[in-house]
Amino acid sequence: MSKRLADLQAGDHLEMPVLIEQMDVRKAKNGKQFLALTFADASGKIAGKYWQASDLDAKTFVAGQIVLLNGQCETYNNALQVKIDHLKLAPPNTYTLDQFVQHAPLTKQQLQDQMNELVLEITQPHWNRIVRYLINQHHEGFFEFPAAKKNHHDYTGGLAFHTLSIAKLANAVCDQYSQVNRALLIAGTILHDLGKTTELSGPVNTQYTVEGNLLGHLVIMDGEIVAACQQLKLDSNAEDVVLLRHMIIAHHGLLEYGSAKRPQLLEAEILHDLDELDATITMITKAQAKAQPGQFSERVFGLDNRRFYVPANLD
Repeated sequence: MSKRLADLQAGDHLEMPVLIEQMDVRKAKNGKQFLALTFADASGKIAGKYWQASDLDAKTFVAGQIVLLNGQCETYNNALQVKIDHLKLAPPNTYTLDQFVQHAPLTKQQLQDQMNELVLEITQPHWNRIVRYLINQHHEGFFEFPAAKKNHHDYTGGLAFHTLSIAKLANAVCDQYSQVNRALLIAGTILHDLGKTTELSGPVNTQYTVEGNLLGHLVIMDGEIVAACQQLKLDSNAEDVVLLRHMIIAHHGLLEYGSAKRPQLLEAEILHDLDELDATITMITKAQAKAQPGQFSERVFGLDNRRFYVPANLD
């Protein structure tokens, strides 16, 4: 019996407590109802389908519940999933939710300490004030939320960890290229995904909110910068503030990917590239971790459904 989801391989039998991270009620081709489930523990996630589910099952096995899962691990479409033999709720007060939630590699305190040091590098007074104000406004969510519903940094603290990862890359770029405005790049980096504390619902059973679906985190944060300027008695249409706002609304790069504008500042282009780099490395690493040496990973949806090879003899 495997003790962690990350240890599972095709053919393994599993009997273990897990968290239902997501649950959707669906209809099979034969018209019968089933549950599409995503199970999680502190090491990873795995999908499973609960066939011929009753209405009571749909009300019982909801996201956020800790359950005792019994089944077989199998491969479907080059990805591991669970063939569920039996599922029941875990006894009350036996486990805590925190035992089944993935966390960032750094503790919350480490994330906060490094972020505080990073803000000191924003030497432009208006940008510094805006960043400090908005971090304070979103402090709890910033250090608790994931960076995405799935794909990359989809765990507790993932948003702050992703932000710090990009900031470290940004500082290296600034060290190499003196023409890059470090203060603008760091300020834009810290704020670029902060709107996800409104766009997403939280670290467990992460869903898109109404604002997230209708506006998106780029538009949300641009509006928050304007609101911050009102509170701080700054002109939101002054050039320095407009530069910072452009960093946010352009960081997805292409209009079809959600940018209101394509990058038109050197620092905005760099932020977009580093954001893509950090997310891509994380997605590939996560996919490869589930594959054996000499095999290809499962398809990565966020990277055009490509598979990535795990070298068998790479020193």
